[in-house]
Amino acid sequence: MKAFKKYAAEFLGTFVLVLFACGTAVVAKCSTENLPGYLLTALAFGLVIVGMAYSIGNVSGCHINPAVSLAMLLVKKLSVKDFIGYVVAQFAGAIAGAAVLAAFVGRDSGLGSNGLYNDNIWLSLLIEVILTCVFVLVILGVTSRPGFGSVAGVVIGLTLTLIHIFGIYFTGTSVNPARSFGPALLAGGDALKNVWVFLVAPLIGGALAACIHSFLDSDNK
Repeated sequence: MKAFKKYAAEFLGTFVLVLFACGTAVVAKCSTENLPGYLLTALAFGLVIVGMAYSIGNVSGCHINPAVSLAMLLVKKLSVKDFIGYVVAQFAGAIAGAAVLAAFVGRDSGLGSNGLYNDNIWLSLLIEVILTCVFVLVILGVTSRPGFGSVAGVVIGLTLTLIHIFGIYFTGTSVNPARSFGPALLAGGDALKNVWVFLVAPLIGGALAACIHSFLDSDNK
C-alpha cells in the first residue's frame, strides 16, 4: 500500500504539472512576442512544483519527472522497483493531464508541447541536456541536506522558473520526459515526431547531474 501511495502521488503531481503549467502556456498564449504570457508560463511551472512539493513531497519526494527519478536512482536514493513505478506513474499522469487539457482547449492548441530550436535536433538536444542537468543538480543538492527541507520546494520551484525563463525561447523547455510526452501524444504531428529529443535529452541531463553531484559531494560522505 505504501508503494501504491507513492506511485499515486507521482501520478497526481505530474497530472497537475501538465494540466496547469502546460495549460497556462496555452491560455496565456506563451511566445517570445508575448512577454506576459512567456513569464506567466515560466512562473506556472515553478508554482506547480512548489505546491506539489509541499503536498505530496512527504509521500513520494515529488519527483514528477523521470529525469529526477533517474538521478535519484543513480545516487542510490531510489530503488529500481520504485524507479520503474515512478516513471510509469509519471507518464500516465502526464497523458491524463494532457487528455483533460485537450478536452478544455482542443488538440490543435498544441497543448504546450515542445519544439526543436531552429529545426536543429542536435542543438535542441544540447540545450535540453544543459537545462536538465542544472535543474536536477539543484534538486540533488538541496535535498541532500536535512536542514534544507523546509525551503527545498521553494528553491526547486524558483529554479524551474528560471530554467523556463531562459529555455522557453529555445525549445519551450522540457527538462522532463513525461511532461513532453503527454502533450505530444495528444497533439500529434511534429510534436510527436520530435518528442524523442525531449525524452532522451532530459535523461542524459539527469544522469550527468547525478555524476556531477556524486563527484562534488564525495568528500562529505
